[in-house]
Amino acid sequence: MTKLTHIDESGRVSMVDVTEKAVTTRRAVATGTVLMSGETFAQLQSGDNPKGNVETTAELAGIMAAKKTSDLIPLCHPLPLSKVRLHVSYNEGLPGVKVTAEVRTTGVTGVEMEALTAVSVACLTIYDMLKASDKAMRITDIMLLEKQGGKSGDWVAPKT
Repeated sequence: MTKLTHIDESGRVSMVDVTEKAVTTRRAVATGTVLMSGETFAQLQSGDNPKGNVETTAELAGIMAAKKTSDLIPLCHPLPLSKVRLHVSYNEGLPGVKVTAEVRTTGVTGVEMEALTAVSVACLTIYDMLKASDKAMRITDIMLLEKQGGKSGDWVAPKT
């Protein structure tokens, strides 16, 4: 197992020193799913939601969350993000929605946490906007799909 980078020799937590790391282009893509009843899914598709446009609000919430990741996750470095894109897509077969986030930066540390935070908050926003119709919705399968850049190189999640 790889040594944990946020724990020092005496077992204390610390922010990783990235001073000597090379600046590279970094990219991460994450995804998550919100499962809901067929009735709630139909309401979502119709656009008839008293709280407003669910997709646009969730996408905006995800972008804002990515920018605040270092305020939310202890020991996470603040990063100058160059791109944050979220996409909410309908999936009638679930029924529900898939949320995908892509985050980019040029820096010394990766943007995996920013992509995962963006997806998580977008999913929570969808739940919040539809909870009056369906309190049994489930947020599932939040995961990193791929990352590019940095010393460890590129990585793509295995197909399941």
